[in-house]
Amino acid sequence: MKWGSASAFLTMGGYAGYVWGSYGVAALCIALEVALLAARHRRLRRELRGG
Repeated sequence: MKWGSASAFLTMGGYAGYVWGSYGVAALCIALEVALLAARHRRLRRELRGG
């Protein structure tokens, strides 16, 4: 698909809310998963050290 301008690309033919919203939700889920995994890793290391 060809976009005539940056604003046309960002509006996504009227579907910008769905497109950028889905990217935002996906990014939020990935960030949350990474944060939860890091917390779990820290907790397990603490437990294995006996603390």
